[in-house]
Parts: sequence; C-alpha cells; structure tokens
Amino acid sequence: MVTSAAERTVFVVDDDDAALHSLVTLLKSDGLNARGYASAQAFLSDLDARGVRGCLITDLRMPGMDGVALIQALRALGCILPVIVITGHAEVTRIVDAMKAGARDLLEKPFENDRILRTVRAGLEENDAAIDAGAARNRIARRIESLTLRERQVLDLIMEGASNKVIAQRLTISPRTVEIYRANVMSKMRADNLSDLIRMTLAAGAA
Repeated sequence: MVTSAAERTVFVVDDDDAALHSLVTLLKSDGLNARGYASAQAFLSDLDARGVRGCLITDLRMPGMDGVALIQALRALGCILPVIVITGHAEVTRIVDAMKAGARDLLEKPFENDRILRTVRAGLEENDAAIDAGAARNRIARRIESLTLRERQVLDLIMEGASNKVIAQRLTISPRTVEIYRANVMSKMRADNLSDLIRMTLAAGAA
C-alpha cells in the first residue's frame, strides 16, 4: 500500500519520466516524503484510500486516464487528498473540468520550484486539518453511540431547545429523572456546558 495513516506523502503522477523524476527529487530535497507513478492506473492500484494522508500532484494530460478522470476516481473512492494539477497545455475547458472535479490548484509548466513547494505545503496542511476534523467527528459519534435509548431521546429534545419540564412531559417521566439523564448525557459526551454539548452534536451531524 502507498502509505500508512500517520505518514504524510506527496504522490506524483506523470507519464513523462524526466518530469516525474525531477519533481520527486525536488520534493525529497525539501524534506518531503514523495512517491512517483507513471500513470493514474498505477497510482490507483497502489492506493489505500482509507488510510492515505498527504497530497497528490498529477499531470493534466496523460494517456489512458488523465488528471481529471483521476480526480473523479479519487472522489468516488471517498479519498480527500488535495490534488494539485500541473499542465503544459493550458486548455481552458480542461482546466475548468479539473477545478470542477475538485482540484485544489492548477499550475502551468514550467513553474518555479518555490511555487510548487509552497502549494504542496498548503495542500498538506489542508489535508491534516481535514483528517483531524474527521477524527474529531468520529470521536463525538462514538460518544453519541454510547448513550442509552432514553439518553439519546433526552439529547434529541435538548437539541430541539426543550426545557427539562417539556422533556419530562414529552417522555412522561419526572423532571428529576430528566436531570439525571441530562447529567449522564453531559458526562458521556464530555461536555462542560450546554454550548459544548450543542456544538459537538452539531459537529457530528447528529442533529
């Protein structure tokens, strides 16, 4: 597989051997972990979309699967790698296609080394942020899953803005029992206050 979840790798896909070698060498000289592939198919066959971390640089025009088709294939797999497209042929329609497919940036050849390195660093930071946000959502989702059925009902009503009295009426339980369930929810969700609870629940997409 191309990478572990903890390893940040810059993947380079280009059918031009000289350009591929030059770019991989540049990235490594800047201290980055870089791997090159001569085709989109070779890259995809080696990809573990669930654990990949880093960013991708791909040529726009390649035989077989081009850069746009590669981006589309990645998105279909649920891969969130930022994609930097490079091209020596600035065809407006293909550039538009690449951006619509989800390319983060598009650089025309020849490009300055500093520019590609800055763009790559920004892509890596973007990917780190996206992965960290996803991990946070997963942690909150697991906390929500730990709630009992009644605790989840109380949480849902809290998210509707219901007071303890209204929750008690809706669930036909005493206000004191609501307070107990509410305290359990706060504890299991590790929420310091109501604002924390609401923010976390919204972030997990559970409301």
